[in-house]
Amino acid sequence: MDPFLAIDWGTTNRRIYLIEGGQVLHTERDGRGVASGPDFPAEVEAIRTRFGHHKILLAGMIGSTIGWKQAPYVPCPAGLEALADGALDLGDGVYILPGVSRLDDARADVMRGEEVQLIGAVAAGLAPPDALLIQPGTHCKWAAMSDGAIARFTTAMTGELFALLRDNSILAPNLHDPVEPGKAFLTGVAKGLERDLSAELFGIRSAAVLGRSDESGRSSFASGLLIGAEVAGRLAEYPAETAYILADNLLGGLYAQAIEHAGCKAVTIDSHAAFVDGIVRLEKLLP
Repeated sequence: MDPFLAIDWGTTNRRIYLIEGGQVLHTERDGRGVASGPDFPAEVEAIRTRFGHHKILLAGMIGSTIGWKQAPYVPCPAGLEALADGALDLGDGVYILPGVSRLDDARADVMRGEEVQLIGAVAAGLAPPDALLIQPGTHCKWAAMSDGAIARFTTAMTGELFALLRDNSILAPNLHDPVEPGKAFLTGVAKGLERDLSAELFGIRSAAVLGRSDESGRSSFASGLLIGAEVAGRLAEYPAETAYILADNLLGGLYAQAIEHAGCKAVTIDSHAAFVDGIVRLEKLLP
């Protein structure tokens, strides 16, 4: 198999992979996301100068309205073949992969970049073909997979909401400590599962003013509160005995704690391996 390049090109960061025979020969990450306003053709040429003039698959926000060229959204249900068919061919062996959209009576939603990991996780055998997959982050994705395809999904802005509360709300002075798993986090999760979110959030300030809370646990409580409310809503929408989480150890561990506290088994899987498997299978389907 000839080597090829895959770039997971997000808003603030990008990760470059040199892949041959299904194996990653080299990977690196930098801060040259699409929001930095790079000269995309020049960037691609520079990457090829370093790694060779190989086929390139571009995933993520590179295909959005703020990226290089806008790639289409493939509607759910979306599997490997649909993603390959929807790829935008820029010529000279450069392809931008499409995003995935959901539009039904219940919800309108979009994703761009996460679809490669989701489909790759199932294709690699890291999760069953019919499963609930979760990708925590700034905008957390909950995806119901059916026969290896993305059947439907929901995006929750939990990470962004926490950042706004920490940096720009009346609670900001009380949310300086790091978020950690443990008692304060799980107490927040329990309150979040009750979904009385706005009152409990203000209670963080009230408890601080009245000396009723430990400063070192306030951020963990707030994070648990938001994640707990998210988990309650999403498990009601996507009932499952097991949830498969694609995330790093810290954030994935927090979601695993919250999900198991809600009575659902949580399994953390390797998001890096999922992306690589998905992108390798997609490359085989492109000319």
